Amino acid sequence: MKMRKERITIENIPALVWGREADKVLLCVHGKMGSKDVFAQIAEIAEQKGYQTLSFDLPQHGERQEEAARCDVWNGIRDLNAMGDYAFRRWKHVSLYACSLGAYFSLQAYPEREFEQCLFQSPIVDMEYLVGQMMAWFDVTEERLEVEGEIDTPIDPLRWDYRQYIRNHPVNTWHVPTHILFAGKDNMQTLHIMNDFAERFGATVQVAQESEHPFMGEGDGEIVNRWLQNCLA
Repeated sequence: MKMRKERITIENIPALVWGREADKVLLCVHGKMGSKDVFAQIAEIAEQKGYQTLSFDLPQHGERQEEAARCDVWNGIRDLNAMGDYAFRRWKHVSLYACSLGAYFSLQAYPEREFEQCLFQSPIVDMEYLVGQMMAWFDVTEERLEVEGEIDTPIDPLRWDYRQYIRNHPVNTWHVPTHILFAGKDNMQTLHIMNDFAERFGATVQVAQESEHPFMGEGDGEIVNRWLQNCLA
């Protein structure tokens, strides 16, 4: 049977509600180059466990690709708060699933939200490390970035205001019971960073040794599905 999908708009943000009516929901936040539509398999597993799934498009993704608003931390926080408000109004029990950049936005937007549990796939938990890596990859110095303000790179623009935000807003608060799926060949974060986060906030970390950050390789879908089956309570 084809899964039920309800198309809705929340504060001008295109969103999907997947699955049969339930009092539990899994709020899903995609990463860079994702969209609200990538969560079909996640939604199927969630439905089996009694959840509906709520997904949405971040700025410059999915149905919002032509928007002028950037997919940055400020707009991410705004949108995640709108979705969080909606989820907690509509459902009795709310859990969180976030990937990559979506996990970083979640850590910034939701430090005080009462999610019942959280699942992070390839999360960016230390954005300062990633920006530092990008600066090294593209030979951008701190002094140059401060002077120019913004420098394009093949990955994303480097921005001085973003770098300053990151430094001034480290992740110091996170009290949600959290499970992390980390790729052994992730080039965006390190296992040391993941283990440090897990130790600070009581999270679990599962490492897929042969996987890369996007979990798009052969067999990766099964790894993600098995991890979700085991961790989503």
